[in-house]
Amino acid sequence: MTMLKSTIAALTLSVAASAALAENPMVGGAAMLADRNIVENAVNSADHTTLVAAVQAAGLVETLQSEGPFTVFAPVNDAFAALPEGTVESLLLPENIDTLTTILTCHVVGATAMSDAIAGMISDADGTYAVETLGGYTLQATMTDGMIQLEDENGTVATVTIADVVQSNGVIHVIDAVLTPAM
Repeated sequence: MTMLKSTIAALTLSVAASAALAENPMVGGAAMLADRNIVENAVNSADHTTLVAAVQAAGLVETLQSEGPFTVFAPVNDAFAALPEGTVESLLLPENIDTLTTILTCHVVGATAMSDAIAGMISDADGTYAVETLGGYTLQATMTDGMIQLEDENGTVATVTIADVVQSNGVIHVIDAVLTPAM
């Protein structure tokens, strides 16, 4: 009887774990596993190779692998490609690490903020919610046609295209633009 109870408990745990993992969306053609941290998942996304290179160049890998919690608004490669020609290459140079770090930390919040919570904060704040980033900058969160949008201090608007990608140390929301602070 004890063996049967153990088998049922293991099966229940397995089904629950599978259901939890199945809820996480695929990103960049890769499964995003909720038991992995932000960096461990991001390196598997074909849509985030530029972001991963930038995080590595800025020396932020260890930070984003730490306990967190973090919410990362993760721009896709196309968002970086839309920047003026030469911008990404320039930011990746060692002499520009401070600027790169500032831009990257403009995409990170020191809490786990799921999309329903963000939508609720937007609603509670009469349509615009100020999001303070770890870089010390403020993004304005709004809803347009049921989609969360973030506006940076320069007026660039990014839309969350994939929400609620659960990580062991927070959550990733995929966005379609690179956000920059007013400098």
